[in-house]
Amino acid sequence: MKERERVIVAGVLGVLLLAWLGFLVHRSPRFAGSGVGAVFGIAGAVLMLVPLAYPTVKRIPFLNARITPHVSLQSLMTLHVYAGILGPLLGIIHTGHKYDSWLGITLTAAMLLVVVSGFIGRYLLSFVNREIKDKLLLLQTARGDLDSAWGVLENSPVEMRGLPKAPLLAAGLASLGLGLSAGGPAGEVTRLAESVADLEYAVRTHELLKRWCRRWLKLHLVLSVLLYVLLALHIWAGIHFGLRWFS
Repeated sequence: MKERERVIVAGVLGVLLLAWLGFLVHRSPRFAGSGVGAVFGIAGAVLMLVPLAYPTVKRIPFLNARITPHVSLQSLMTLHVYAGILGPLLGIIHTGHKYDSWLGITLTAAMLLVVVSGFIGRYLLSFVNREIKDKLLLLQTARGDLDSAWGVLENSPVEMRGLPKAPLLAAGLASLGLGLSAGGPAGEVTRLAESVADLEYAVRTHELLKRWCRRWLKLHLVLSVLLYVLLALHIWAGIHFGLRWFS
């Protein structure tokens, strides 16, 4: 997700969360059943169906081969994000801030959870992937520099005595900001070794966070299934009990 797109989506998400809290100052019990309210509800329902295009095309080889030459998966993902956040926003407007039935309350909660989980999972995963890539490049460079510095040190037996006699103690002191000063090739090797260790730890941490982000996206998928089930029940209830403006 590009930076500008992320800012736009975050802004709409903020509006969505504030719109949900509008029931504290505003309630319109008859708006959802009015003609204008129905237009918002139908438009919101249609927009909430649009995000299905991305996972469908991505996971079905036949559709992937037919559609992606004309519309890229990245474009479908962008459509997935925008439609997935605008649909619930229209749905919140459709409610008129009337949360009286268990179905309406559950559907509203599911909409918000799907949007928030999708945004967090998408943002964090892209951020973590970028951080891992950057850290791996730095780690590769640091290891090369360490190998070169160690080669220089091996050719200087006198400088070898400048290395810490107790590496674990030296590392512990360095973590407290009390590192032992060392100059020359020995100091360079020590500094580069600490940098490599820090980068390796950062990569492992980001890899762990990446695994949790993938689990978060699975939660997003489960919540999405729940959302569509509740949306289908809501549409059925609206048709079953009649449209108010026709009565």
